[in-house]
Amino acid sequence: MSFTAQVKDELSRIDGACDQCAYAELSAIMRVCGTLSFHGNGRYSIRVSTETGAVARSMIKFAHELFDLETPLTVRRSNLHKSRNYLIEIPEQARLEEALVRLGIIEPGCGLAPGIPTMLLERPCCRAAFLRGAFMAGGFIADPRGDFHLEVALSGEGLAHGVARLIGEQGMVARLNRRRGSLVLYLKSFDEIVRLLRVMGAERSATAVEGVRRMKSLKNDINRRVNAEIANQARSTGAAADQLALIDEAERLIGMRALPPALRELCSMRRAHPGISLAALGELFSPPVSKQALYHRVLRLQALVDEARAPRP
Repeated sequence: MSFTAQVKDELSRIDGACDQCAYAELSAIMRVCGTLSFHGNGRYSIRVSTETGAVARSMIKFAHELFDLETPLTVRRSNLHKSRNYLIEIPEQARLEEALVRLGIIEPGCGLAPGIPTMLLERPCCRAAFLRGAFMAGGFIADPRGDFHLEVALSGEGLAHGVARLIGEQGMVARLNRRRGSLVLYLKSFDEIVRLLRVMGAERSATAVEGVRRMKSLKNDINRRVNAEIANQARSTGAAADQLALIDEAERLIGMRALPPALRELCSMRRAHPGISLAALGELFSPPVSKQALYHRVLRLQALVDEARAPRP
């Protein structure tokens, strides 16, 4: 099961906080993935098509419980995509026009209602229920192990801007994009995605996303530390190689016996331990010598070599 399907399954099992929440959620599902047909003289029918069983389950449950509507269901299987498609047809029936008015989908004598049904969204819980229904009907969320991305595909400017406004009221900014004839609201911020999941009631999914983010953060921190250690090791190895080359040149130009005792000791220890850092090398001296003190010895050796290189008058 995809992560989107897991989230929608969780959302489909949430009960609204008040009696009006179910109306708001059903209204959103019908508006987002339903097709309304007008047959004249107050006669309508609706067709809802979805690939998500949770959406079909919620749609049928609410239609029966709230309005006692007939909802024939057809399940079709795609051999190409190995997926199911649920087709719910609500045929012409006496209670359908009343239901559509109650859900804010049509206005008597005016046809399809624009925007979102504000009369259903007076309470915060009902606004959350509408967002829940909209996401169930047209939403997608990427597997958090990859990118953080959540979107809702909507049809109609009024509906898209209305849903964006509801999301904005929760402190998030949903960006709007056009894609293949639809309007898509999307969030890419981790914090906003988690907040929207919690607003809709998907607490388990929000916690799962947070867990993945913590794991990503831990892996990134480990990678940074490993990369820094590799870089430090590379610098230490390069510095040690430069010091060995300097020691060889000092032996050739000056001779080991002509060097001061402290520098002879440095040359001997470096040759004995060519691959370690200057700080680690200092720990092997008796008594130990600090990294800074050894660095000054290297500078003194470099100065003697430079002096030996200089042409004599």
